[in-house]
Amino acid sequence: MSVKDKYQPVLTLGEKLGVKDGKVTVEEGVLKVKGETKTQYEKNLLWDKIKEIGGEKPSDIKANITVSDESVYHRHVVQRGESLSKIAKHYYGDPMKYKAIFAANTDILKNPDLIHPDQVLVIPKI
Repeated sequence: MSVKDKYQPVLTLGEKLGVKDGKVTVEEGVLKVKGETKTQYEKNLLWDKIKEIGGEKPSDIKANITVSDESVYHRHVVQRGESLSKIAKHYYGDPMKYKAIFAANTDILKNPDLIHPDQVLVIPKI
């Protein structure tokens, strides 16, 4: 199996996330990946996938992934049935961190219990 085939799930995820300026080369058996994600969250998703395939310190891949919007952790589009606590659990692993999301979005949210589908919420760095 080639190194590119081995890491194909990473490349597929990059395409799904819409990584900009993506470049993939193979040099001396090492996959070199370059690109820019929209947010830190998306960069983390790519690194998690790399580690899932290659372990904590893979030697057969080098990735140079930059982030275009460093002001936020992510921007989340609310889906039907979601709540701030459910969103907080997804991004931070802790539903009680909904307060941080609410505080970062008081320009569009007046009540933490009232969010609507298609609203775009800032998920702050914490």
